[in-house]
Amino acid sequence: MSRLRSILIVVLLVMPFMQQLSPVRAADCTLAGTPGCMHGLPTFQYEMLLTEMLAHPTPDVRSLPVDQDEIKKFSLYKVAKENITFYDAPNGNPIGTLDAGFNYLDVRSQQGDWYEIRAGQWVPASVLTRTRASTFSGVLIDQPLTHTMAWILKPVKPSSIPGQDADESMQPLTRYTRVNIYATVKLGNWEWYLVGPGQWVEQRNLARVLPIDKPVEVKGRWVSVDLFEQVVVAYDGDRMVFATLIASGLPKWPTNEGLFRIWARLRTDAMSGAMGQPDFYYLQSVPYVMYFDGAISLHGAYWHDGFGYRHSHGCVNMSVSDSRWLYDWTGNFYADTWVRVWSSGTYQD
Repeated sequence: MSRLRSILIVVLLVMPFMQQLSPVRAADCTLAGTPGCMHGLPTFQYEMLLTEMLAHPTPDVRSLPVDQDEIKKFSLYKVAKENITFYDAPNGNPIGTLDAGFNYLDVRSQQGDWYEIRAGQWVPASVLTRTRASTFSGVLIDQPLTHTMAWILKPVKPSSIPGQDADESMQPLTRYTRVNIYATVKLGNWEWYLVGPGQWVEQRNLARVLPIDKPVEVKGRWVSVDLFEQVVVAYDGDRMVFATLIASGLPKWPTNEGLFRIWARLRTDAMSGAMGQPDFYYLQSVPYVMYFDGAISLHGAYWHDGFGYRHSHGCVNMSVSDSRWLYDWTGNFYADTWVRVWSSGTYQD
Protein backbone atom coordinates (compact mmCIF):
# COMPACT_ATOMS: atom_id res chain seq x y z
CA MET A 1 0.00 0.00 0.00
CA SER A 2 2.85 2.40 0.84
CA ARG A 3 4.39 1.75 -2.59
CA LEU A 4 1.09 2.52 -4.30
CA ARG A 5 0.78 5.72 -2.25
CA SER A 6 4.30 6.79 -3.32
CA ILE A 7 3.50 6.22 -6.99
CA LEU A 8 0.30 8.25 -6.62
CA ILE A 9 2.19 11.13 -5.03
CA VAL A 10 4.76 11.13 -7.87
CA VAL A 11 1.97 11.14 -10.48
CA LEU A 12 0.23 14.06 -8.76
CA LEU A 13 3.49 16.01 -8.63
CA VAL A 14 4.39 15.34 -12.28
CA MET A 15 0.89 15.84 -13.73
CA PRO A 16 0.98 19.67 -13.88
CA PHE A 17 4.33 19.52 -15.66
CA MET A 18 3.04 16.89 -18.14
CA GLN A 19 -0.03 19.01 -18.80
CA GLN A 20 2.30 21.89 -19.61
CA LEU A 21 4.07 19.72 -22.18
CA SER A 22 0.85 18.44 -23.77
CA PRO A 23 0.20 19.25 -27.48
CA VAL A 24 -0.89 22.81 -28.07
CA ARG A 25 -4.24 23.53 -29.68
CA ALA A 26 -4.23 26.33 -32.22
CA ALA A 27 -6.80 28.31 -30.26
CA ASP A 28 -4.85 28.21 -26.99
CA CYS A 29 -2.42 31.02 -27.72
CA THR A 30 -3.70 32.71 -30.87
CA LEU A 31 -5.37 35.55 -28.97
CA ALA A 32 -3.23 38.46 -27.83
CA GLY A 33 -2.70 38.64 -24.10
CA THR A 34 -3.48 35.00 -23.32
CA PRO A 35 -1.74 34.10 -20.02
CA GLY A 36 1.17 31.70 -20.35
CA CYS A 37 1.60 32.41 -24.06
CA MET A 38 4.22 34.19 -26.09
CA HIS A 39 3.95 34.95 -29.82
CA GLY A 40 1.21 32.40 -30.37
CA LEU A 41 2.75 29.51 -28.44
CA PRO A 42 3.02 28.44 -24.79
CA THR A 43 5.83 30.46 -23.28
CA PHE A 44 8.04 27.46 -22.47
CA GLN A 45 7.70 26.14 -26.04
CA TYR A 46 8.43 29.49 -27.66
CA GLU A 47 11.51 30.02 -25.47
CA MET A 48 12.84 26.61 -26.48
CA LEU A 49 12.27 27.46 -30.14
CA LEU A 50 13.93 30.83 -29.69
CA THR A 51 17.19 29.03 -28.99
CA GLU A 52 16.77 27.16 -32.28
CA MET A 53 15.91 30.32 -34.18
CA LEU A 54 19.01 32.10 -32.90
CA ALA A 55 21.22 29.09 -33.66
CA HIS A 56 19.80 28.59 -37.18
CA PRO A 57 18.50 31.98 -38.35
CA THR A 58 18.56 31.07 -42.06
CA PRO A 59 18.66 27.83 -44.07
CA ASP A 60 22.13 26.31 -44.24
CA VAL A 61 22.37 26.29 -48.03
CA ARG A 62 24.40 28.01 -50.77
CA SER A 63 22.93 30.23 -53.43
CA LEU A 64 23.43 28.92 -56.93
CA PRO A 65 25.65 31.52 -58.65
CA VAL A 66 23.90 33.56 -61.32
CA ASP A 67 25.72 33.69 -64.64
CA GLN A 68 25.10 37.19 -65.95
CA ASP A 69 26.38 36.20 -69.39
CA GLU A 70 23.65 33.54 -69.54
CA ILE A 71 21.06 36.06 -68.40
CA LYS A 72 22.15 38.42 -71.19
CA LYS A 73 22.25 35.62 -73.75
CA PHE A 74 18.70 34.51 -72.99
CA SER A 75 17.13 37.94 -72.56
CA LEU A 76 15.18 37.80 -75.80
CA TYR A 77 12.92 40.26 -77.59
CA LYS A 78 9.17 40.33 -77.10
CA VAL A 79 7.04 40.92 -80.16
CA ALA A 80 5.42 44.25 -79.41
CA LYS A 81 2.84 44.23 -82.20
CA GLU A 82 -0.01 41.84 -82.92
CA ASN A 83 1.10 40.62 -86.35
CA ILE A 84 4.51 40.94 -87.90
CA THR A 85 5.99 40.25 -91.32
CA PHE A 86 9.36 38.66 -92.02
CA TYR A 87 11.52 40.04 -94.84
CA ASP A 88 14.39 38.49 -96.79
CA ALA A 89 16.59 41.52 -96.10
CA PRO A 90 16.37 44.97 -94.53
CA ASN A 91 13.73 46.80 -96.58
CA GLY A 92 13.46 43.61 -98.63
CA ASN A 93 10.63 41.36 -99.78
CA PRO A 94 8.00 39.81 -97.46
CA ILE A 95 8.62 36.08 -96.95
CA GLY A 96 6.33 35.16 -94.02
CA THR A 97 4.30 36.29 -91.05
CA LEU A 98 3.89 35.55 -87.36
CA ASP A 99 0.38 35.51 -85.93
CA ALA A 100 -0.61 37.59 -82.91
CA GLY A 101 0.16 35.94 -79.61
CA PHE A 102 2.67 35.61 -76.80
CA ASN A 103 5.78 35.67 -78.94
CA TYR A 104 9.50 36.06 -78.27
CA LEU A 105 12.30 36.14 -80.82
CA ASP A 106 16.08 35.98 -80.68
CA VAL A 107 18.21 38.51 -82.53
CA ARG A 108 21.22 37.25 -84.51
CA SER A 109 22.38 40.57 -85.92
CA GLN A 110 21.34 44.17 -86.56
CA GLN A 111 21.57 46.47 -89.54
CA GLY A 112 20.34 49.96 -88.84
CA ASP A 113 16.70 49.70 -87.79
CA TRP A 114 16.41 46.04 -88.76
CA TYR A 115 16.94 42.83 -86.75
CA GLU A 116 17.82 39.42 -88.19
CA ILE A 117 15.92 36.86 -86.12
CA ARG A 118 16.87 33.79 -88.18
CA ALA A 119 19.19 33.30 -91.12
CA GLY A 120 17.70 35.36 -93.94
CA GLN A 121 14.70 36.56 -91.90
CA TRP A 122 14.51 40.22 -90.91
CA VAL A 123 12.00 42.38 -89.03
CA PRO A 124 11.85 46.11 -88.29
CA ALA A 125 13.38 46.92 -84.91
CA SER A 126 10.20 48.79 -83.98
CA VAL A 127 8.20 45.55 -83.66
CA LEU A 128 10.45 44.10 -80.93
CA THR A 129 11.07 45.07 -77.29
CA ARG A 130 14.15 43.86 -75.39
CA THR A 131 13.42 42.03 -72.14
CA ARG A 132 15.58 40.74 -69.30
CA ALA A 133 15.46 37.22 -67.93
CA SER A 134 14.95 36.63 -64.21
CA THR A 135 18.06 36.62 -62.02
CA PHE A 136 16.44 34.27 -59.50
CA SER A 137 18.38 31.11 -58.68
CA GLY A 138 17.88 28.16 -56.37
CA VAL A 139 20.15 26.69 -53.72
CA LEU A 140 22.80 24.01 -53.42
CA ILE A 141 22.32 21.72 -50.43
CA ASP A 142 25.57 20.33 -49.00
CA GLN A 143 24.17 18.70 -45.87
CA PRO A 144 20.77 17.62 -44.50
CA LEU A 145 18.54 20.59 -43.70
CA THR A 146 18.06 21.20 -39.97
CA HIS A 147 14.57 22.65 -40.56
CA THR A 148 12.04 22.81 -43.36
CA MET A 149 13.20 25.53 -45.73
CA ALA A 150 10.90 27.87 -47.64
CA TRP A 151 10.93 30.85 -49.98
CA ILE A 152 8.76 33.91 -49.41
CA LEU A 153 6.60 34.30 -52.53
CA LYS A 154 5.47 37.90 -52.17
CA PRO A 155 6.43 40.81 -49.93
CA VAL A 156 4.71 40.29 -46.59
CA LYS A 157 4.88 41.75 -43.12
CA PRO A 158 4.84 38.94 -40.56
CA SER A 159 2.28 38.69 -37.78
CA SER A 160 3.47 38.41 -34.19
CA ILE A 161 0.68 35.89 -33.48
CA PRO A 162 -0.64 33.36 -36.03
CA GLY A 163 -3.95 34.39 -37.54
CA GLN A 164 -3.63 38.03 -36.49
CA ASP A 165 -3.06 41.09 -38.67
CA ALA A 166 0.46 41.93 -39.75
CA ASP A 167 2.68 43.59 -37.17
CA GLU A 168 3.31 47.00 -38.72
CA SER A 169 6.43 47.47 -36.63
CA MET A 170 8.18 44.63 -38.49
CA GLN A 171 10.16 44.93 -41.67
CA PRO A 172 8.52 43.13 -44.61
CA LEU A 173 10.00 39.91 -45.87
CA THR A 174 10.79 40.37 -49.56
CA ARG A 175 10.04 37.99 -52.41
CA TYR A 176 12.51 35.10 -52.71
CA THR A 177 13.76 35.52 -49.13
CA ARG A 178 14.78 32.11 -47.75
CA VAL A 179 13.49 31.17 -44.30
CA ASN A 180 13.43 28.23 -41.91
CA ILE A 181 10.13 26.97 -40.48
CA TYR A 182 10.37 26.36 -36.74
CA ALA A 183 6.71 25.71 -35.80
CA THR A 184 3.33 25.27 -37.49
CA VAL A 185 -0.18 26.20 -36.35
CA LYS A 186 -3.27 25.46 -38.45
CA LEU A 187 -6.14 27.95 -38.36
CA GLY A 188 -9.14 27.26 -40.59
CA ASN A 189 -8.00 26.11 -44.02
CA TRP A 190 -4.48 27.42 -43.76
CA GLU A 191 -1.31 26.77 -41.84
CA TRP A 192 0.78 29.49 -40.25
CA TYR A 193 4.54 29.14 -40.00
CA LEU A 194 6.95 30.59 -37.46
CA VAL A 195 9.88 31.77 -39.60
CA GLY A 196 11.77 33.92 -37.09
CA PRO A 197 11.50 35.40 -33.59
CA GLY A 198 7.90 36.61 -33.30
CA GLN A 199 7.40 36.25 -37.08
CA TRP A 200 4.46 34.22 -38.38
CA VAL A 201 3.64 33.93 -42.08
CA GLU A 202 0.51 32.37 -43.56
CA GLN A 203 0.87 29.38 -45.86
CA ARG A 204 -0.10 31.11 -49.10
CA ASN A 205 2.82 33.51 -48.78
CA LEU A 206 5.59 30.95 -49.06
CA ALA A 207 6.70 27.72 -50.75
CA ARG A 208 8.32 24.90 -48.80
CA VAL A 209 11.00 22.38 -49.71
CA LEU A 210 9.39 19.09 -48.73
CA PRO A 211 11.15 15.70 -48.92
CA ILE A 212 9.70 12.66 -50.65
CA ASP A 213 10.90 9.06 -50.55
CA LYS A 214 12.92 7.82 -53.50
CA PRO A 215 10.80 5.70 -55.85
CA VAL A 216 11.87 2.04 -55.83
CA GLU A 217 12.56 2.15 -59.57
CA VAL A 218 15.11 4.92 -59.19
CA LYS A 219 18.85 4.37 -58.98
CA GLY A 220 21.14 7.36 -58.65
CA ARG A 221 20.00 10.84 -59.65
CA TRP A 222 16.38 11.93 -59.87
CA VAL A 223 14.21 15.03 -59.70
CA SER A 224 11.15 15.72 -57.54
CA VAL A 225 8.55 18.18 -58.85
CA ASP A 226 6.08 19.23 -56.12
CA LEU A 227 3.13 20.82 -57.92
CA PHE A 228 1.51 22.11 -54.72
CA GLU A 229 4.54 23.93 -53.37
CA GLN A 230 5.87 24.70 -56.88
CA VAL A 231 9.31 23.45 -55.91
CA VAL A 232 11.83 21.21 -57.64
CA VAL A 233 14.34 19.19 -55.64
CA ALA A 234 17.26 17.31 -57.22
CA TYR A 235 18.34 14.15 -55.39
CA ASP A 236 21.39 11.96 -55.57
CA GLY A 237 19.94 8.77 -54.16
CA ASP A 238 18.25 9.82 -50.91
CA ARG A 239 20.25 13.04 -50.55
CA MET A 240 18.94 16.46 -51.52
CA VAL A 241 21.54 18.36 -53.52
CA PHE A 242 19.59 21.25 -55.08
CA ALA A 243 16.21 22.97 -54.72
CA THR A 244 14.45 25.81 -56.48
CA LEU A 245 11.11 27.38 -57.29
CA ILE A 246 9.34 26.50 -60.53
CA ALA A 247 6.23 27.42 -62.48
CA SER A 248 4.20 24.41 -63.67
CA GLY A 249 1.04 24.07 -65.74
CA LEU A 250 -2.02 26.23 -65.19
CA PRO A 251 -5.32 24.48 -64.32
CA LYS A 252 -6.32 24.49 -68.00
CA TRP A 253 -3.02 22.82 -68.96
CA PRO A 254 -1.99 20.80 -65.89
CA THR A 255 1.36 19.11 -65.51
CA ASN A 256 0.73 15.37 -65.22
CA GLU A 257 1.65 13.57 -62.03
CA GLY A 258 3.63 10.35 -62.28
CA LEU A 259 7.11 8.88 -62.63
CA PHE A 260 8.94 9.61 -65.89
CA ARG A 261 12.37 9.36 -67.44
CA ILE A 262 14.07 12.20 -69.27
CA TRP A 263 13.98 10.99 -72.87
CA ALA A 264 15.61 13.91 -74.66
CA ARG A 265 17.51 17.08 -73.88
CA LEU A 266 18.37 20.09 -76.03
CA ARG A 267 20.46 23.11 -75.18
CA THR A 268 17.84 25.27 -76.92
CA ASP A 269 14.56 24.51 -78.64
CA ALA A 270 11.74 26.54 -80.17
CA MET A 271 8.30 26.03 -78.62
CA SER A 272 4.87 26.98 -79.90
CA GLY A 273 1.26 26.05 -79.30
CA ALA A 274 -2.43 26.93 -79.51
CA MET A 275 -2.16 27.85 -83.18
CA GLY A 276 -5.05 30.07 -84.26
CA GLN A 277 -6.28 30.54 -80.69
CA PRO A 278 -6.14 33.62 -78.45
CA ASP A 279 -3.41 32.03 -76.30
CA PHE A 280 -1.12 31.23 -79.25
CA TYR A 281 2.55 31.42 -78.33
CA TYR A 282 5.88 31.14 -80.10
CA LEU A 283 9.07 31.09 -78.04
CA GLN A 284 12.38 31.04 -79.84
CA SER A 285 15.54 29.61 -78.21
CA VAL A 286 14.00 28.16 -75.04
CA PRO A 287 17.08 27.19 -72.99
CA TYR A 288 18.15 23.90 -71.42
CA VAL A 289 15.19 21.71 -72.34
CA MET A 290 14.76 18.26 -70.76
CA TYR A 291 11.73 16.35 -72.11
CA PHE A 292 10.23 13.79 -69.73
CA ASP A 293 6.49 13.39 -70.49
CA GLY A 294 5.98 13.53 -74.24
CA ALA A 295 6.27 17.20 -75.20
CA ILE A 296 6.33 18.27 -71.52
CA SER A 297 9.74 19.30 -70.28
CA LEU A 298 11.81 20.95 -67.62
CA HIS A 299 13.27 24.08 -69.17
CA GLY A 300 14.42 27.63 -68.60
CA ALA A 301 11.93 30.48 -68.94
CA TYR A 302 13.27 33.89 -69.91
CA TRP A 303 9.83 35.46 -70.37
CA HIS A 304 8.60 35.69 -66.77
CA ASP A 305 9.66 35.93 -63.13
CA GLY A 306 6.61 34.13 -61.72
CA PHE A 307 8.45 31.27 -60.07
CA GLY A 308 6.51 29.78 -57.19
CA TYR A 309 3.19 30.06 -59.06
CA ARG A 310 1.57 28.00 -61.84
CA HIS A 311 2.21 29.76 -65.12
CA SER A 312 2.76 27.40 -68.06
CA HIS A 313 1.00 25.27 -70.67
CA GLY A 314 2.15 22.14 -68.85
CA CYS A 315 5.92 22.37 -68.83
CA VAL A 316 7.98 22.94 -65.69
CA ASN A 317 9.50 26.43 -65.99
CA MET A 318 12.71 27.32 -64.17
CA SER A 319 14.96 30.34 -64.24
CA VAL A 320 17.75 30.35 -66.80
CA SER A 321 20.38 29.78 -64.10
CA ASP A 322 18.48 26.89 -62.53
CA SER A 323 17.73 25.18 -65.83
CA ARG A 324 21.38 25.32 -66.85
CA TRP A 325 22.47 23.77 -63.55
CA LEU A 326 19.94 20.94 -63.86
CA TYR A 327 20.82 20.40 -67.53
CA ASP A 328 24.52 20.10 -66.70
CA TRP A 329 23.81 17.94 -63.64
CA THR A 330 21.87 15.36 -65.67
CA GLY A 331 24.82 15.28 -68.08
CA ASN A 332 25.30 12.62 -70.70
CA PHE A 333 23.45 10.11 -68.52
CA TYR A 334 20.15 12.01 -68.71
CA ALA A 335 18.29 8.86 -69.86
CA ASP A 336 18.95 7.37 -66.41
CA THR A 337 17.51 10.43 -64.65
CA TRP A 338 13.92 10.05 -63.40
CA VAL A 339 11.39 12.80 -62.77
CA ARG A 340 8.80 12.25 -60.03
CA VAL A 341 5.89 14.67 -60.40
CA TRP A 342 3.61 14.75 -57.36
CA SER A 343 1.59 17.09 -55.19
CA SER A 344 2.11 17.52 -51.46
CA GLY A 345 -1.31 19.21 -51.05
CA THR A 346 -4.56 20.15 -52.73
CA TYR A 347 -5.21 23.61 -54.12
CA GLN A 348 -8.05 25.44 -52.39
CA ASP A 349 -9.49 28.93 -52.28
